[in-house]
Order: sequence, then structure tokens, then C-alpha cells
Amino acid sequence: MRRTLVVTLGLALGSAACTEDPTAPVESEPVDIQAGYYEAPPPMYRITITNLTSGQPLTPPVAALHGRRVRLFRLGHPASFGVKEIAENGNVGPLLEHLSETLRPFEVPIGPGPETVPGPIMAGETVEFEVEGTRGARSFSWVSMLICTNDGFTGVNRRRLPRHVGQRVRAYTWGYDAGTELNTEAWPDLVPPCGPLTGFDSMGQGTGMSNPDLAEGGVVRLHRGIAGDADLDRHVHGWRGPIAKLVIERIG
Repeated sequence: MRRTLVVTLGLALGSAACTEDPTAPVESEPVDIQAGYYEAPPPMYRITITNLTSGQPLTPPVAALHGRRVRLFRLGHPASFGVKEIAENGNVGPLLEHLSETLRPFEVPIGPGPETVPGPIMAGETVEFEVEGTRGARSFSWVSMLICTNDGFTGVNRRRLPRHVGQRVRAYTWGYDAGTELNTEAWPDLVPPCGPLTGFDSMGQGTGMSNPDLAEGGVVRLHRGIAGDADLDRHVHGWRGPIAKLVIERIG
């Protein structure tokens, strides 16, 4: 963390210009140096996420303020276990634990909770929360599950944080397929909250566990959307264009 050194000098010098003996020593008061450190306050950010879909809820975000080396996901590459668990099961624990264990001291993990987002982000809903950063964190990354999908998610990688108070950065996020589970769109293969959250009677079906029989073994790619061939309704659970709007504002 950068610190600014503040030095105060108290100095009173006698004048030799008017002395009768130019060779006499000049009398002066001792130099009084008072030194102290002023620690600049950490930066503060307001994070705002708006769900732009008409019927696709999102899980609370798992995110981080970080440096250059962090990347939560990458198109064309296999999803990490943490992203897989979010995309398939809405299980935020593994990714949040991984971030908490591997981030460097100047990097900040962000998980769901009372001080952030306590529950799902419903279609059309906007949520915001404030987070304290560090001087070393320069970027923001985030992942949320598309709750009514087999293994869909949305988020951003390495979005640059605003540098000045009052400055904002904006981004639109897309739907991604983790490539880890076949897209059956059937209630038994979706997480249990999907039906109730979107006004459908899923008859209590659903699972929060991965099914090895549905394992796909693919890579992260853009999601093709909802086909509507099984229990999901493409007119309700589907989407066109971006999934969410992200705004990061430097507020302190």
C-alpha cells in the first residue's frame, strides 16, 4: 500500500547581517523535524448489476478485485471446477474458497452475503453493493449461474476498475455454456429453484448435484440459448442479446 511521507520543518534562524562582529557565530534555534506517515484510505467501489433478461434468474455473483494474473474463465478452454459448480449447480462455495486461498494480499474476493447480494438476481432486477478495494487491485471479474440452464453462466473477466472518484466503467455480459453438462432442459437435471422462481410447477424435481451421465467434456463457449424442447420455455427462460449490465463506480 502506498504511503505519503509528511515532513514538517520548524526553523528560526538568527540574522548575522546586523552583528557587529562578522566573525561571530550565528545563533539559531535547533531544527525541529516532525515526521509522520499519512496512510491514504483504500479505494471504494459501487458495483451495480442489472439482469436484462425477461425470465432468466441469476445466482448472486462470485467476484474478485485483482491484478493481471486472475482469469475466472476463458472461451475455448475447459471450465475450472469452481466455474463448473456454479454453472451446473449454483454452488458458489468452491470458486469462492479457491479465490480466498489463492488471491494475493492486495486482491479481494467477493461472495454473496448480507453486505452484497443475499439472493437470486431476478429478471429485470438491479442490485448494487459497495466493496473496499486495495491499491494493488486493478481489475474486476465476476461469475453468476443462469439458474434455468444445465450449465450456463454469465460474467466478465478483467474489467478495468475506474481510477478516479466519480468515474464509472460499464460492460454488458453474455451467456456462456460451461461445456460440462448436456443441455437437456429437463426439470430433473436443473437446479430445484428454477421452476418456482419463474412461475412453473416443476413438481419438486431438480438436483444440486452433477450427473456423470450428462457430463459433456467440452470447453467454455457462447450459449446457444434455450431450445424449448423439454421443460423450459424459450419465450420465458430464453434471452436475446446480453444477459446483464455491469456498472462499476469509484466512490472513494
